[in-house]
Amino acid sequence: MPSSSTAPGAAPATTSPSAPAGGATNAPRTAGPRMTGRQKLVLTLLLGSQFMIAVDFSILNVALPVVGEGLGFSLAHLQWIATSFALAAAGFTLLFGRVADLVGRKNLFVGGMAVLGLSSALGGLATSPEVLLTARVLQGLATAAVTPAGLALLTTAFREGPLRERALGLNGALMSAGFTAGAILGGLLTDLLSWRWAFFVNVPVAALVVALAPSAITDSRPEKRPRLDVPGAVTVTSGLLLLVLGLSQAAETGWTAPVTLAALAAGAALLAAFVSIERRAAAPLVPVHILKRRSVVWGNTAGLIAFATETSLVFLLTLYLQEVLGYSALATGLAFGVLGVGTVVGGVLGGRAVGRFGNRWAIVLGGTVQAGATLTLVALGTSGAWVWLLLAATFVGGVGNMLMIVGFMVTATSGLPDAEQGRATGLATMTQQVGIALGIPVMSAVVTARTGAATGPDAVLSGVSTAVLVNAALVLLGALLAGRFLTGARHTKGAAHEGR
Repeated sequence: MPSSSTAPGAAPATTSPSAPAGGATNAPRTAGPRMTGRQKLVLTLLLGSQFMIAVDFSILNVALPVVGEGLGFSLAHLQWIATSFALAAAGFTLLFGRVADLVGRKNLFVGGMAVLGLSSALGGLATSPEVLLTARVLQGLATAAVTPAGLALLTTAFREGPLRERALGLNGALMSAGFTAGAILGGLLTDLLSWRWAFFVNVPVAALVVALAPSAITDSRPEKRPRLDVPGAVTVTSGLLLLVLGLSQAAETGWTAPVTLAALAAGAALLAAFVSIERRAAAPLVPVHILKRRSVVWGNTAGLIAFATETSLVFLLTLYLQEVLGYSALATGLAFGVLGVGTVVGGVLGGRAVGRFGNRWAIVLGGTVQAGATLTLVALGTSGAWVWLLLAATFVGGVGNMLMIVGFMVTATSGLPDAEQGRATGLATMTQQVGIALGIPVMSAVVTARTGAATGPDAVLSGVSTAVLVNAALVLLGALLAGRFLTGARHTKGAAHEGR
């Protein structure tokens, strides 16, 4: 269905309202108009904020032992520095995606960036575990607000077509590059200055965005503010919190531990209740017709697999580099710089691939390339010479992963009016956050199951190789599902109300 309104700053329409929208078709497109000066400024601000959020997610990973030693975290509780952030970010994303539609995306985006800057300052000044965990929760909540609001502002600033695909490609590239840059920057700041600068580095960036965004970004407000679906918000937020908690506990205590099973079961039950509530709600958080759309369901499935596999592959290769080859944390972060370059290249190519081949084939091509590159990593050995295979495979896999992610983002947000972009981007962002939170526990469990009580480089390598094989199989499965179920998903009149 064509957009119901023209976003401020959007390029003029080049087709009639009944013409097929490019997001869901598999046919090639012609080149679109150039970006205006305002669009370039908006894009810079939004991409800068998304890059900062991605950096923020991973910047503490290589510094966790140093942070724990400095503030008195026990080894068993060290994971909560990362988990507290992931819980808030994944659990509240869908809710804030809807809140952005109700109160204005720009307001939520600017407010979230302000909270992110303040909470980063709090984390840098923390003198106890309690203060640091409070800062991490606030950072997670700010991320849950900024990410869907920023993505919705991005999709409404650019019409469906080449400009939006290019913008989403750059967004995906910078987000993935941000995860890699975070690891490198975290190692550098910790070694040269202090782990506290992993927090402080966010403050000036957040302040700049908060200062410029109100005048640079325009946003439409709903003429009539609908009621918030409170029962739906409570069930989906609680369900996601318990799901991520269960996944995090699985990595620490095992998949059969009572607390893990209870959290996962309760989370699944609440998410099932959420779907039931949405069918009856007068103003649902996510309308059932959106959940029935083939592009939304299978696009988000592909995105979940793409994020889960790539972030968990970084975890697996960190184990390999540090436990098998003996790399330092800083050297490990620098090794992943090649992956960051690959994701940037993939993001730049992603919009072009979608424009030339369509969403479906961009996902299939990207997933196939990523799966093939990942599979070669099964050959890794204990000699340092194998690092060259790792560098080549992560570069190629990064390109493929970004093709898959750009295809997912375009697919999951296309064919919907601007009024529902917050819901669609909220779902897409939730998929991203849950995928990131889900991948590492799953792959960690595979490694543990393979190695058992064995220790040493050979045991770690055996576990990593098995998990890499599972990782590659999951990526290939995602590509095949997209190829099968997105077939023929073409945009037609009234498609927004069909279960495509």
